[in-house]
Amino acid sequence: MDKHALAEFLRGKRERVRPEDVGLPHGSRRRTPGLRREEVAQLAHISVDHYSRLEQARGRHPSRAVLTGIARALRLSDQERAHLFRLAGEAAPEQAQGPSRAVDPGTLKLLERLTDAGALVLDNTCRVLAWNPLAAALFEDFSALNGADRNVIRRYFLHPDSVRRGYGTAEPHRFVTAAVSYLRVAAARYPDSAELRALIDELLAGSEDFTRLWNSHELRIDHHHHMEIRHPQVGPVELDFDILTVPGQDQQLIIFTAEPDSSAYRALQLLNVLGIQRMDIRTAESGILPNGVWRESGGARH
Repeated sequence: MDKHALAEFLRGKRERVRPEDVGLPHGSRRRTPGLRREEVAQLAHISVDHYSRLEQARGRHPSRAVLTGIARALRLSDQERAHLFRLAGEAAPEQAQGPSRAVDPGTLKLLERLTDAGALVLDNTCRVLAWNPLAAALFEDFSALNGADRNVIRRYFLHPDSVRRGYGTAEPHRFVTAAVSYLRVAAARYPDSAELRALIDELLAGSEDFTRLWNSHELRIDHHHHMEIRHPQVGPVELDFDILTVPGQDQQLIIFTAEPDSSAYRALQLLNVLGIQRMDIRTAESGILPNGVWRESGGARH
């Protein structure tokens, strides 16, 4: 274990993570760049003293569980996480076989705060991992679906009801192209994932439209776009959607917003009320958090 190199690495990474990156308020009294030590310790689920000693090059040998928590808290990439383990005298963790389905607590807190916007967390295969109540009211009750059916690409190309495939989106091509592009990136990054390969094979076998788009090798990801959704209860809703990458997680946070005081904004407010009234709380496969944010249960990589 190289205590001094480990301490320098931890300090450098901590100073580069912004509070807003992990769902924390920046605050006006923050004097140091990045996160505070106590914030990293809280996110990593370890004691402040234990983490502080590591940064001061006087800590005891950290366990693999502690290192995993620190890597998650500091948003380390796979390469950075492997380097952290090596500095601590541990064998580097094996490369993940597929995108992570564990949604970070900071991301879940951000979903909680987005009360006037629909928000979804998707992995790179476009499987919905977490959502807030307004997203469920805007699209569908994802908690009523099994894991495979929560994949928006699979739904779009293979749903038996062609009218429902795109959630009433007026011009779905750009959104679908971006979704397939993320799937293409995931396939390149995780070539040994049997689940990912099975999904692609299913789409190729079941959809000529997907086959054409997949074989075109088009790679286009728009992080901001305007879309119209024809909702069965409130009618057409014009929305902006922004795609934000969750650092180190191979996940995307998609936020759907409307101009304040617009008809679309009022439609979202109405859907908020309707969604609360008709919400059927299910806990068999998904977990509902105390703040009303839903997430897929578990969190293993596949």
